[in-house]
Amino acid sequence: MTKNVLYKTQGTCSQFIEIEADENKIITKLTVFGGCSGNLKGIAALAVGMRLDELKNKFRGITCGSKSTSCPDQISRAAEQLEKEYDK
Repeated sequence: MTKNVLYKTQGTCSQFIEIEADENKIITKLTVFGGCSGNLKGIAALAVGMRLDELKNKFRGITCGSKSTSCPDQISRAAEQLEKEYDK
């Protein structure tokens, strides 16, 4: 059983993140809308096959320039939101 969320980003050039994971909390799909297309496609390709908790740990707290967040940090927040769906 797969679950997914559409996460509204905050403080980044990207606008939304769609993330999907299977019953083992393994990411099966990651799409970032807006932002630096090539970089985010690369990040998404690397994220597929990764566990939600692993992605959260690797991406959490990454900043972009003088911003307190980044697209990877926002991806970690989307992963956290999706992980909560499994706890319901």
